[in-house]
Amino acid sequence: MTYQVTEWSNSPSLKSYTLANFRNIPEIENLSEETKFEMEVVGNVLPFKANNYVVEQLIDWNNIPHDPMYVLTFPQKGMLRPEHYSKMENALKNNLEKDEITKIANEIRLQLNPHPAGQMELNVPTLKDGTKLYGMQHKYKETCLFFPSQSQTCHAYCSFCFRWPQFVGMDEMKFAMQEAELLVKYLQEHQEITDVLFTGGDPMIMRSQIFSKYIDTLLESNIPNLKNIRIGTKSLSYWPYKFLTDSDSQSMLDVFQKVTDNGLHLAFMAHFNHLNELSTQSVIDAIKAVKKTGAEIRTQSPLLAHINDDAEMWAKMWTKQVLHGCIPYYMFVVRDTGAQHYFGVPLVKAYSIFKKAYSSVSGLARTVRGPSMSATPGKVHVIGTAELNDQKVIVLRFLQGRNPNWVQKPFFAKYDENALWLDDLKPALTNKFFFEDEMNNFKKIHPEEDSPES
Repeated sequence: MTYQVTEWSNSPSLKSYTLANFRNIPEIENLSEETKFEMEVVGNVLPFKANNYVVEQLIDWNNIPHDPMYVLTFPQKGMLRPEHYSKMENALKNNLEKDEITKIANEIRLQLNPHPAGQMELNVPTLKDGTKLYGMQHKYKETCLFFPSQSQTCHAYCSFCFRWPQFVGMDEMKFAMQEAELLVKYLQEHQEITDVLFTGGDPMIMRSQIFSKYIDTLLESNIPNLKNIRIGTKSLSYWPYKFLTDSDSQSMLDVFQKVTDNGLHLAFMAHFNHLNELSTQSVIDAIKAVKKTGAEIRTQSPLLAHINDDAEMWAKMWTKQVLHGCIPYYMFVVRDTGAQHYFGVPLVKAYSIFKKAYSSVSGLARTVRGPSMSATPGKVHVIGTAELNDQKVIVLRFLQGRNPNWVQKPFFAKYDENALWLDDLKPALTNKFFFEDEMNNFKKIHPEEDSPES
């Protein structure tokens, strides 16, 4: 079935900006040489890519350097620690050869915890014949992550993204698998899996013909345990024309329709980091187009200093998402990787922001959960703070766990206003968190030497 959306007299063509050409952006030309050089220093370590939609429609160039979409997209000096910044700054000022600059960049990157939460060591699944599937992750019983080799990039890069190693030429850090048949075989061997999450990069960077091959393989295999297909993507906010005017926009929507026509639930996991990303008519029309295929759009974002650490903004964003038929799903905590020191919001403050935003929206927006940390043991939800035995504590629980029995079990950490992540917390009332022994045993069973980094 074909769905019609607003007729667009101007069908924009995607234009990408990287370190090679970002100085050609008219608005960037107006910035100081010092600022442009700072971007180059940071952009030689952390990934940088923007596009004409973000530059022309989402950034308020009269509000530089404070505009949230500008900070989100363009490298900022503070994203590197001073010692790392100085190291790359000296390399560029001394006009070192390209391979020397790359070597220095990689040395810095390896100090930034490039794959947090045991992604490389603990989450890589194995077929019964012993084949390691480095293009997949299986951390939680019901859900399998799949990283198609054709989706290892994005329309534009989020500077906080924990998948940043895939965008900076560190090929050994990529999760990629070309053959959907291996995915099918793994699903057949693991009948506890109900959900496949297409991720990347961004799966919606793929042409519809390529994405369709993966979907067709899954559908034709008629896997009885497969109930839900999820797509993790920022395409709605960074390039809505993917579903409006791109040459394959209709055929991509037809792929979505094929999924729902075959009785599977299609969950479109849309990343919206700021209310401004919902400000254009193109994104509203793209949301309509995706929803008309039978897909449900769920929205999520990390809480980010300098960008969205504002309860009022979150409340407005959730309310507008509900207005357009989207389901607020998660507020995440920035992962312990990359520029966490720049974007991180302490857990106590994160909870305060979430509580204030959550308490000011209607019940329809209270589907959202957070703040949530995707840590090594699982998704840890900060419930709040309390007084127990005359001790102030942070109350937490698992929303997902490596052991499903951990889910919804509350536990307590000593109150710490500066803690950014689970590893920063100390147990309260006990000597260790209830899951620690089991987690340590799990790590012993999955030693690091089994990872492709070795």
